[in-house]
Amino acid sequence: MFLHEAHAQRDALGLTDLTPVVIQHPLSTLSDAEIDQRAAEAVDQCVTVWLGRPLP
Repeated sequence: MFLHEAHAQRDALGLTDLTPVVIQHPLSTLSDAEIDQRAAEAVDQCVTVWLGRPLP
């Protein structure tokens, strides 16, 4: 998972209030349907963040 790197980038850019959206990796070995599922999970997280709600 690249969450540590996301936090480091966020902090380096001065965006400390930014909440990273996280999906499971890897993607390269997944089928198109599995990638669609991961994208749907990311969309749900994005909407939650945009609405100012905490991620679970």
